[in-house]
Amino acid sequence: MPSVDLLDRLGSFPAVAALHGEDAVYVVGGAVRDLLLGRAPHELDFVVEGDALPVARRAAERAGGRVTTHERFGTATVSTPEATFDLAGARRERYERPGALPDVELGASLREDLERRDFTVNAIALHLTDGQLVLPPGADEDLRAGRLRVLHDRSFEDDPTRLLRLARYAARLGFEPEERTDRLAAEAIAGGALDTVTGSRLGAELRLLLREPQPAALMALERHGLGRALLGDAFDPDERRIAAAHELGGGLAALAASLREPVDLDRLAFPAPERDAVTRAAGAEPAPDGASDVELWRRFRREPPEVAAVAGARRWLDDVQHRRLAIDGNDLVAAGLEGPAVGAALDAATEAMLDGRAPGREEQLAAALGA
Repeated sequence: MPSVDLLDRLGSFPAVAALHGEDAVYVVGGAVRDLLLGRAPHELDFVVEGDALPVARRAAERAGGRVTTHERFGTATVSTPEATFDLAGARRERYERPGALPDVELGASLREDLERRDFTVNAIALHLTDGQLVLPPGADEDLRAGRLRVLHDRSFEDDPTRLLRLARYAARLGFEPEERTDRLAAEAIAGGALDTVTGSRLGAELRLLLREPQPAALMALERHGLGRALLGDAFDPDERRIAAAHELGGGLAALAASLREPVDLDRLAFPAPERDAVTRAAGAEPAPDGASDVELWRRFRREPPEVAAVAGARRWLDDVQHRRLAIDGNDLVAAGLEGPAVGAALDAATEAMLDGRAPGREEQLAAALGA
């Protein structure tokens, strides 16, 4: 199934020019899927049927770049003045136990490499030389029907992070799980598959899911209790609440809005600032209607923005938090204040500014010194 048109649409990627004439190279995965869906791919993943390292060296020489090889893993990174891209040799994977990282064996055929992937629509390859498409059985039909289908029955047992990827791709593409895949997902969740995976891997997948369209991605975690298996009973998503929080504060705010109370994100290896933001925002009470600027300042000034986003404090986020005094600490030190008195005076000046009593520098200075 050749598709020269798809190759033409890859012409803007410098990596394609650097790999011109390399007969063993294929573009694989999401980029091919997106091309077939009429979407623009953002990055390309390349697989070499055979040894990727000499291909990478030739590409680097051709494009005036350099190559970093990782012989143990059969991968190489090519850096040119126009682009940086990776090449990986086709590989097989074997899972010693459920949830373990796979043992990788190089020297596989392209079809064997595709068979190790998560869903049929992500296991399509495009030959970079002639535009030939290589698809697993049913991939073309699944793409047209908007279905997500695993490639084998042990897929979720081998790698339970694919359960989160199922939710991610469902939200991004608007696809639905195929019937057997949906049943396998339900069985894996009920059987405790997530317990076989390290928290850091689950947390990494959850953070990726937060970048997907919301509220669809978080609501997809409702299916078969996946969100509760991951985050506990505190996971209680409401579509409108998530949408409102996401609009004001992004993915972390959306996650916090899906929680009734804080959860242990340390277990999921969230970076400390992200963990603290979600913890403080989870279960945040709505900002009261008619709250004054001073009341908003008192409540949210020491909070991460996700708290205000979950509370629905749009005026704080859009306006109040950005207002600045015409004076600063240096003015107060020059006036004879020192230590904690400087901070207290700035607070007094800020409140006076926000309630309209001190619109300018002189009034703010007077409010500060009268504190």
